[in-house]
Amino acid sequence: MSPAPKSASEPNRQPADCDVGGAGGSGGGRERAMEEEKENHCQFFLPSKRRFCANTPLSSTKFCGNHNPSPKSQRLPCPIDPSHSVLSENLDSHVKKCPFKKQAEALETKPYYSKGINGGGGTPEEEKTGSEAKRRAVHKLSLDEFDRLIGKIRAFHSWFQVELLESFAEPDACKKWLKQQTDRQVPYQEKHVMQQISILGNMEAFGILKKPLGSCQEIRECDDMGGEKDEAKAVIEFGAGRGYLTHMLADCYGLKKIFMVERRSYKLKADRSLRQDQSISLERLRIDIEDLNLHGIESLKGHRYLAIGKHLCGSATDLAIRCCFPYQHNLNKRVLSSSCYLQGLALATCCHHLCQWNSYINTSLLCERGITKEDFDAITWFSSWAVDADHSSDELPNMYNEGIPHSTREAKEPNQEDKGVEEIIKSMQSRERAGLGFMCKEIIDLGRLLWLRDHALDAQLVKYVPSSISPENHLLVAKCRI
Repeated sequence: MSPAPKSASEPNRQPADCDVGGAGGSGGGRERAMEEEKENHCQFFLPSKRRFCANTPLSSTKFCGNHNPSPKSQRLPCPIDPSHSVLSENLDSHVKKCPFKKQAEALETKPYYSKGINGGGGTPEEEKTGSEAKRRAVHKLSLDEFDRLIGKIRAFHSWFQVELLESFAEPDACKKWLKQQTDRQVPYQEKHVMQQISILGNMEAFGILKKPLGSCQEIRECDDMGGEKDEAKAVIEFGAGRGYLTHMLADCYGLKKIFMVERRSYKLKADRSLRQDQSISLERLRIDIEDLNLHGIESLKGHRYLAIGKHLCGSATDLAIRCCFPYQHNLNKRVLSSSCYLQGLALATCCHHLCQWNSYINTSLLCERGITKEDFDAITWFSSWAVDADHSSDELPNMYNEGIPHSTREAKEPNQEDKGVEEIIKSMQSRERAGLGFMCKEIIDLGRLLWLRDHALDAQLVKYVPSSISPENHLLVAKCRI
């Protein structure tokens, strides 16, 4: 849906540099055609398509319902699917005919659907804290409160005593992808391929994936004999998107039972290429991870599985971990009898600034260390500073060791006491901001790491690609001990 015009009083007009024809017969014809188009269609100009909206205008205006600039109208998010909005006066009628309504109703009948099963226990009335609200809360702190917050973050980060190893892995099984010897129907972007390769390489190095056999025939023969008893037979990709990580996994390691979990619809998916292999069983589950009960998936019963995810934004990482461990958190929810078993996981975390207190997996640890919800909101907001840094510098990995000043009182200016927190933040050097951002990203992921270790998994947190490839380069890898 195209965005509404910026100003309700000014209709969106065609840019001055748009070619509508010049002098002469052909130019005049184009002008007449443009005038006819304006009369018969909505007069909202779409810059990305270089034409006017093709919808029929309303009888009372020159614009269609989507682009009507009337100041009396207010657009509200659809209660069925907030990804689109509707005029407030049309909300009731829209809900009855929303195209997503049937999809939502059909989803509720699935045995694997359980509303909020992986949510973390927060009440539905509790709203998520947005980035703007987090920023305002930090700026409202006094200098003494800001100093204590910075000191608490430094102390908490030092308490972990866990060193993040740099582990960029290139397994032999994936070398053909680096050479682009793959299905030409699949889009090839080197930076994404390198991330996917390193994720699979770290899984192999950590013992989650077995090195593939020499040929497809050998793989089939091994499957016919049953393979090893502790070997995973299925893979679930959380936040699958177009599914290219799973596509590489299936192509290089021979896994044949695939589940892709994604709440959005995508074009150019890897599904078409995967389905060309008739030995592959592929199911795409269009559902929010928060509502997914793995034990309700009929075709997954009796199988050991791997859980993977590339760039699971914010709380999606916590939701995915809970999804694999339903009994620790959902005693009052509808959970079917245990019928599938986690073998190992590899989750590349992302967008730490979107993490929420209610869904974070290890709030108990934070509370034990004196970290409050307000502190956590500030930590998540600071984490974005790491991504904003210049990642071409070789000094980045050591930033958090030198890091931010222990106190804002260390500033050089004599009138520091007259400044507020917002001014102090603006005066911080980029190196200091990045150092604080790196600390906060690591705090969030190290808390997840300790939770996995506390729940009978061998786990590591590594930097699986250099920051120059992706600043979001943390990978959680874990495997069951028994």
